[in-house]
Amino acid sequence: MTEKIGRRYTKEIKESILKRMMPPNNEAISQICEETGITEATLYKWRKDARAAGNATPGDGQGSEQWNSEDKFLIVMETYSMNQADLAEYCRKKGLYKEQIEAWRETCLHANDRENNQTKQLNQDLKAEKKRAKVLEKDIRKKEKALAEAAALLLIRKKAQAIWGDLEDE
Repeated sequence: MTEKIGRRYTKEIKESILKRMMPPNNEAISQICEETGITEATLYKWRKDARAAGNATPGDGQGSEQWNSEDKFLIVMETYSMNQADLAEYCRKKGLYKEQIEAWRETCLHANDRENNQTKQLNQDLKAEKKRAKVLEKDIRKKEKALAEAAALLLIRKKAQAIWGDLEDE
């Protein structure tokens, strides 16, 4: 069991638990909960607070390739200004590969490019759909006019038959 001060855990306990959630350990919250007796809700809150403070805490026993985007982004931010030697040391300490971090960095750097390309594509699609809708509306107007003309001709024919009778019989 862990030491509590009143209803609060000591700072040292909280830090040691968070360290277990961080790379390279990435221990699952359920496992930490079983070992320490700290509720899962508390552990999830601590992890959420650590993430909000800018720390990658993937937890849940996941390998680095299964981490969510937020944790990968936090690692990229943490390592962005490091030189090669510092980055190598960081990778050894966290159990990561330099290539992973570089790939995540590239993904982060080009994230907005995809969004811009998607926006351009959506705008082009929207333009094409508007053009198609305009053509269809023009088609509908033509058909409505033709239908109105046919209806008018039928009405005139009925009136003519009513006035002069059936002319084909004569």
